[in-house]
Amino acid sequence: MLGFLMTLHIVVSITLIIIVLLQAGKGADLGATFGTGSSQSLFGAGGGSTFLGKLTASAAIIFMVTSLSLAYLSGKSGGSSVMPAKKPAVKEAPKTLIPPVTAPVAPQQPEKK
Repeated sequence: MLGFLMTLHIVVSITLIIIVLLQAGKGADLGATFGTGSSQSLFGAGGGSTFLGKLTASAAIIFMVTSLSLAYLSGKSGGSSVMPAKKPAVKEAPKTLIPPVTAPVAPQQPEKK
């Protein structure tokens, strides 16, 4: 179930990106986007904006539903965790006597006669 939802979520998100990029900005017609000379000849007069608007709205609704479903299912599963269930017992380091560290002694210079 989780794998199916992830796949559907990825496909819908890519589809939503493509739909948004296909939409024309204000003042530009959809026919000019595809390189045709006539305005709004692709979906008919005034039909392009409503078709892409409905397609965007439905893709956005599916995207939100899959997002919420994935969030709910991932939070609900009591699967593996990175953190352990209980704290491990702290072991004390063994007490050893360490000899004091002394500075190295410089070699003495021979006396001059």
